[in-house]
Amino acid sequence: MAYQHVENLLIRYRGQTVNLKTVSGNLYQGKITDVTNDYVTLKTGDDNTVTDQVVVLLHSIESISPQKV
Repeated sequence: MAYQHVENLLIRYRGQTVNLKTVSGNLYQGKITDVTNDYVTLKTGDDNTVTDQVVVLLHSIESISPQKV
């Protein structure tokens, strides 16, 4: 199954903060730093704290909610 529509949506929000919910029920919040046809990478935390990166597989994403600036 192709996840092109999910990839395109994530590319549209690249550089912005989003909430991602996965099919397993996990919630992730972070700034989109990288999008491929398999996964998205989120930078978590803010500019004043230590940041981590989270990699989420596209096929596990249930919903995407962009954060208002």
